[in-house]
Amino acid sequence: MPLPPLHLAADSPALREGLARIRAELDVPGDFPAAVHEEAEARAAQVLGDLGADGRVDARDLPLVTIDPPASRDLDQALAIEPRDAGGWRVHYAIADVPAFVRPGGAIDAEAQRRGVTVYLPDERAPLHPPSLSEGAASLLPGEDRPALLWRIDLDAEGEVRRSDLRRAVVRSRAQLTYREVQAAVDGGTDDPTLRGLAAVGERRLALEAARGGVSLDLPAQEVVQQPDGSWTLEHEQVVPAMGWNAQISLLTGIVAATAMLEAGVGLLRTLPPPERDVIDRVARAAAALGLPWPEGTTYQGFVRGLDGGDPAERAVLLVAARGLRGSGYLALHPGRPAPTDPAARSHAAVAAPYAHVTAPLRRLCDRSALEVCRALYAGEDVPQETLDALEALPATMARTRGREGAAARAAVDLVEALLLESQVGALVEGTVIASSEQRSTVVLGGLAAEVPVLGVALPLAETVALRVIGVDVPSRTVDLAPA
Repeated sequence: MPLPPLHLAADSPALREGLARIRAELDVPGDFPAAVHEEAEARAAQVLGDLGADGRVDARDLPLVTIDPPASRDLDQALAIEPRDAGGWRVHYAIADVPAFVRPGGAIDAEAQRRGVTVYLPDERAPLHPPSLSEGAASLLPGEDRPALLWRIDLDAEGEVRRSDLRRAVVRSRAQLTYREVQAAVDGGTDDPTLRGLAAVGERRLALEAARGGVSLDLPAQEVVQQPDGSWTLEHEQVVPAMGWNAQISLLTGIVAATAMLEAGVGLLRTLPPPERDVIDRVARAAAALGLPWPEGTTYQGFVRGLDGGDPAERAVLLVAARGLRGSGYLALHPGRPAPTDPAARSHAAVAAPYAHVTAPLRRLCDRSALEVCRALYAGEDVPQETLDALEALPATMARTRGREGAAARAAVDLVEALLLESQVGALVEGTVIASSEQRSTVVLGGLAAEVPVLGVALPLAETVALRVIGVDVPSRTVDLAPA
């Protein structure tokens, strides 16, 4: 589970130098080789030039919209939702057809194998694909004809899947919306069928997730802001229900894809084991110390699902829960090889169902192959051999590249925490103890939603303690705290 995204709202040499150091230490990719740019531009011209002659379904009449953070350009998904005559809804979900642009073994493919994922840092990102594709020809930008892999998923009145299919199509997004715009429209009583349907389907899918025992972590983005006096603060994005509704459409599609893959015995699943006992205990201690009641009889999933990322104390506990999710990976399914019989080994604990990554091919390497598998399965065709070959290496490739992504995100958080506390050297701060041993304790600084180590001391578990900021070293991203 990724940490909440960090955005930069001030131009600080110290912050930018720290981020540059992180890139160098972790070998975060920079610009693309010239051969990749050249191939991307040639493929963009060819694919867009052949849209009307490659057998795609013309779906440009669908009133698709994208829903993303403001100023996004790498738009993987567009949706349209309509009521069904038989009751329930039909979800149209267009996914950027990255496989159409990337030839296996070509320059783009080789560089994507090296990168694996788009790495986001507060000042800029290291994209998986060159901008001419990720922000141009392959992105589902509004008002532009684009190739897409178009899911059509029929749901009943309870939000359960009744039918699905997947086809190559030509689409044209009508608008690029933000979460707040969607929420304002729904709250204002919009007559747009897609936005009304998004709210209805989103709520029903959230209820089904809860019934399965799943849990979606509602972590808001954080903005790093420098105050006039030179000190730093973290300001948190407002969490609105539209974020959860939109996420449920992506999760729905991933569940449908995983179901098809398991039935066929070929594909790539995203897996996550259930949280271990120490994680549950850590969340419980953090909640107790921050004054958050855990109602009797409430499961771990039910408690975490009820936390509000907009509340500082609850956000701190959500962060503890997010950092405790361990063991995520990918499971390749190959024809002729039996899939694991243990449901936990082929499921995603947070989704509480088998799940596949198929909705972000501009930003994740694995989605491209998973989409190619699904396209072949729904068309009744054999999965291309080049796709089967790619599945073999993808779990290791994604582990390596997502490891780098996670390390960069954690380093950026450590850097920001150091900057936030640099002006408080010598001052007292309050921390809630969520882990303790003679070698190391861990505290949550609730006001910052920051989880910071205190070395060489066993602090009392689940208590809020006063700590003195002994020292801060921004270049090394370290903070030295000691009991007051």
